[in-house]
Amino acid sequence: MSYTYPSGQPQGNARKVTNKLREIMIAELMAINGYQSHISNSYMINVNEVWHHIMLDEVRHYETVLNLLRKYDPVQYKASLEQHDDYLKPKSPMQLYHPSYDNQIILNNLREDIKGELEAVILYEEEIEAYSSYKDIKIAIQAIIDDEKEHAEHLTQVLKKYENEQSIYIREKGKSSCQKRGKP
Repeated sequence: MSYTYPSGQPQGNARKVTNKLREIMIAELMAINGYQSHISNSYMINVNEVWHHIMLDEVRHYETVLNLLRKYDPVQYKASLEQHDDYLKPKSPMQLYHPSYDNQIILNNLREDIKGELEAVILYEEEIEAYSSYKDIKIAIQAIIDDEKEHAEHLTQVLKKYENEQSIYIREKGKSSCQKRGKP
C-alpha cells in the first residue's frame, strides 16, 4: 500500500505532527528525484546548473525535516543511531546514464518543476498552522516555503528565456520559409 498519489505526492491526510513531517519528506524526495532525472536527461548546461542548485536546496530541506522528525519521534531517533557507517559506503560505482531528451522536452520539464514548486508552497502553507506549538518546526517550514517560492521564480525566469529564444527561432524559421516560396 502506498500513502502517495500515483504521481508520488503525499495525500496530505496526516494528523500527527511527525507524520506531517514525513509528508514533507516525501514531497522533498519527489523533488530531488525529479531534478536528478531532469539533469540526467539534459545537455543544457545552464539549465542543469539551475536544477542542480535547486536540487541541493531540496536535499537540505529533506535533511532539515529529517532532523526535526528525529527530534520529535524517539523511535526514529533511535533507529538513526543504530545505523552503521559501513552500510553507507557505496559498494559499486555510480551508474552512468546517457541523456535522450531534446530541448522542447526540457522546457516541459521546467514547466512541470514550476508546478511542483507551487504545489509544495500550497502543501506547506496549508500545513504550517499545524505546527503552532512547535516553534522550531514552524520556523524551518517557513524557510522551506520561502525557498520553494524562490525556486518557482528562478525556474520561471529560465523558462521565459528559452521560450523567448524558441519564439525567435520559430519566427525566423517562418520568415525564411516564406522567402523561399517568394512571399514577403
